[in-house]
Amino acid sequence: MKNWIDHKYINKNTIEGRLYQQNLAMSVLKKGNTMIIAPTAMGKTVIAALIAAERLKNFENSKILVLAPSKPLTIQHEKSFKEFLKAKVCSLTGNDKPDDRQKMWNESNVICATPQTVESDVISRLYDFKDISLIVFDECHHAVGSYSYVYLAQKYVQQAENQLILGLTASPGWEKSKIKEVSRNIYINEIIIKSEDDPDVAPYFNEVRVKWIKVKLNKELEEIKNLIQETLKIRLKTLKKLGIIDSISNPSKKEILVEQSRLQQKIASESTPKKEYFTGISILTEVINIMHSKELLETQTIETLNNYFNRLEKKKTKASRSLKNDYKFNKAVMLTRKYLEKEIDHPKIKRLIELIQDLLKEDKNNKLIVFSQFRDTTKSIHNYCEKNNIKSIRFYGQASHENDKGLSQKKQIEVIDKFKNEDINVLISTSVAEEGIDIPSVDYVILYEPVPSEIRMIQRKGRTGRKHQGEMFILMTKGTLDESYYWSSQRKERAMKSNIYNSYRKNSITLDNHIADNNDVKVRESVYGDPDNAEAVLYVDYREKNSNIMRELDKINCAVKVKTMAVGDYQITDEIIIERKTVEDFSKSITDKRLYQQAKQLASNCKKPLMIIEGENIYHTFLHPNAIRGALASIALDFKIPIIQTQNETDTAFMLKRIALREQDKDSRTEVSVRTQSKPVTLKEQQLFITESLPGVGPVSAKSLLRHFKTVKKLVNASKKELKEVDGIGEKTATGIIDVTQREYKE
Repeated sequence: MKNWIDHKYINKNTIEGRLYQQNLAMSVLKKGNTMIIAPTAMGKTVIAALIAAERLKNFENSKILVLAPSKPLTIQHEKSFKEFLKAKVCSLTGNDKPDDRQKMWNESNVICATPQTVESDVISRLYDFKDISLIVFDECHHAVGSYSYVYLAQKYVQQAENQLILGLTASPGWEKSKIKEVSRNIYINEIIIKSEDDPDVAPYFNEVRVKWIKVKLNKELEEIKNLIQETLKIRLKTLKKLGIIDSISNPSKKEILVEQSRLQQKIASESTPKKEYFTGISILTEVINIMHSKELLETQTIETLNNYFNRLEKKKTKASRSLKNDYKFNKAVMLTRKYLEKEIDHPKIKRLIELIQDLLKEDKNNKLIVFSQFRDTTKSIHNYCEKNNIKSIRFYGQASHENDKGLSQKKQIEVIDKFKNEDINVLISTSVAEEGIDIPSVDYVILYEPVPSEIRMIQRKGRTGRKHQGEMFILMTKGTLDESYYWSSQRKERAMKSNIYNSYRKNSITLDNHIADNNDVKVRESVYGDPDNAEAVLYVDYREKNSNIMRELDKINCAVKVKTMAVGDYQITDEIIIERKTVEDFSKSITDKRLYQQAKQLASNCKKPLMIIEGENIYHTFLHPNAIRGALASIALDFKIPIIQTQNETDTAFMLKRIALREQDKDSRTEVSVRTQSKPVTLKEQQLFITESLPGVGPVSAKSLLRHFKTVKKLVNASKKELKEVDGIGEKTATGIIDVTQREYKE
């Protein structure tokens, strides 16, 4: 008989009394800010719920904030906390309107949310962290760099009255520096590691056995591989002759990318770069394409390789044209298509189908997850399953690829529900199923290829062994990247376990010593200090909400209002609209011709347009310096748009604030007319624009009104009776038009 937890804020018969979970919860409540590192399925959410219940009891008017890196995981947490806790639970995502989010925040005890959503709302000052007595960072290994967790942790420590931070992860990473960075970024003072080997955990945990399945490339694929290898060798020899690389013996893709970046720096630093530099960059791009082709050939399906060749052929770069004209590379492409037609494929796919069939023969109700890092490969596997009467379904991300529409959040949930509840044995997934999402326990996990990340290997392994002993099979091709990736993940997992205890400081990490240890912040305060600390108001386009600039603006006392803007990224006053571009985006917009269209719109929609180009070296790109100089000249002279260059996002934020303080006055700050659509250019567009702005008038009725009255003047002078004569204009709309056009304006 199960022993259930009895607590004021926990629903009866919902949480089993597992001693290790209770001990972990008590340890966090006693010791303070803690990171719990434990395998998937050990019940980290239950531990969070136990801690949340106690915090709600101790601080009765407080709230709990549970953050998760994805929308499906956020919805899953909402469901779990509703089941466990006697509290009002809600979820906040970008799908909810800001006003609705503010209302739900104010009315709820437990809030589950995506960090990007909360960051945007906190910056926009919809709510703050004053009453949050516990903040949970799920999958806290994301708390590095500019990820929203970093900003939110600092804001929480600044604002919350009764603070407690809980970080949850299956793996924080193998490098000491990464573990330390995560710990510091979310103010962790204690790290607790639990594994299935611990005596108090073992009774609740099932062993997961790992089995390798090794295959060897068949002669047909070896033939293609040799052609690709020869194509690669020719280019490596050319690069060596040019003095770009020192050796042609199996350089890694990382080394090639480093050389490409080095050449770009040379082009940027010289007023007349050598022709060889541009030749070298083009050849290095070819090398990267060839290396990727080789990787797909060795580790994926023939269809995945062919899809890549198809995409490569559609590109119009110098590198892709060179490969099209290469005899041996072309022969490799032709052979790939020939073997695809003959249904000759990678031996891994055949072995995979045999393995699935064997596992389903043991028990027709067995559930399996097959992981592959390439979406094209999941499609191939699904097709093979269908051909062999194996009931399968694909699960992947929200981004759409060519001829393969992404799965929306709703569709992802539908796929998981089908796998749970219907007669489907195999879920074929990309990495999207690794992290947190509520996929039911499965009997077997199969990796179509190993991954070099210890975090991903641990997460995938955790998908089985929840209800009984589990097995994970790893398919690998001998003598290829498959083997090196597997050993890499094993080495990193061992290093992670040995590094964790020595990676964080035993002394308490507070806001003061966290900032004092951050040289970046020191520089900001001394160089950019704003002694008057005056507040400025800025309107920001919603597409900028994921940039770091919003949090930088918040740090320097700017009231940020997120709007959908048709023109520009930032608006200061009615007259000032600013387009911000990073150095990389500036170069890309020259290439795809966006720059001049954006400049035209900017210039025609406000009196004082500005363009900010952000980055230390505008010439450090793939474009020739003269192309960049020409674009700068055109922006300044043809479109009469001043250009301001900033060093980084922090510098941009201070520049925006300085412009706002200079141009805004107290009376005008709340009356900025935000450009939610571009100004009409032609007379016809202008007439429709004015007419559509009338209450109750849309595009169709606007045209009807103008056809009837001929001019805007006659329209605004019309009586209610005359207005109602027009098709589609009723009593309510006619009254609205009369009120707007003919009633006296009052302050």
